[in-house]
Amino acid sequence: MLDATTRSGGTATASPPATASVTAPGVAAPGVSAPLALDPPRAAGFAARCTRALLSPWSRLSLLVALLGGAASCVLLFQPQRLLSDGWPPQLGGAAAALVFAVAYGLCTVAFVPRPLLNLAAGALFGSQLGIGAALAGTVLGAGVAFGLGRILGQDALRPLLRARWLKAADGQLSRHGFRSMMAVRLFPGVPFWAANYCAAVSRMGWLSFLLATALGSIPNTAAYVVAGSRASAPTSPAFLIAMGFIAVPALAATVVAWRKRHHLRGH
Repeated sequence: MLDATTRSGGTATASPPATASVTAPGVAAPGVSAPLALDPPRAAGFAARCTRALLSPWSRLSLLVALLGGAASCVLLFQPQRLLSDGWPPQLGGAAAALVFAVAYGLCTVAFVPRPLLNLAAGALFGSQLGIGAALAGTVLGAGVAFGLGRILGQDALRPLLRARWLKAADGQLSRHGFRSMMAVRLFPGVPFWAANYCAAVSRMGWLSFLLATALGSIPNTAAYVVAGSRASAPTSPAFLIAMGFIAVPALAATVVAWRKRHHLRGH
């Protein structure tokens, strides 16, 4: 296309056509810096490191400690032992109340509430028969929850720390003779309930042996405390005196056995 003719010479000059620059989609124009993009391999590596850190044995152990600390704080705050003096809510009764009590019993044992106190409460609230059933159900439930938490969250971190001779001896006994050892622990009081649960979880003891030994071994001691709680208003009755005898005799026997076995554990 001709521009304008010069008046002096009459020669037409054409101006050069303007060039349009077309930039392909997603490609930055010359002179314009492209936005920084996250490197996919680097992002995947960062996510993998975060996952390994969160699932590491010590992270899981920290979570277990936090859970148990929170549970113990809730017990101190809500004070479930007030059931002994205040009684059970009147809205609940019969089997439904026993079921709720069994669940609360199990959760309280995980939070380090002593089982004798809970067994006495079961007898005082529900009597001998229903109280024994609720207390045994809560015992097995609490033991299973504690065993599962210890096995999933604490075993990998704590097993390398078993270097003392008596710890190795206890671990070997629970790993090789789990059912027999746990039966002895449950029958003869002396080892705290929560301590036995978490020690068994750190060992290689199986689930079935642990739960079965807990259920069977807890019957005599649990029944004695429940009967004592149900007859606490008549401390001179034969049932109360027999129950107290069943509580005292195993405790004395456990003390004698522990005294005789102390050199055996130290030697291993």
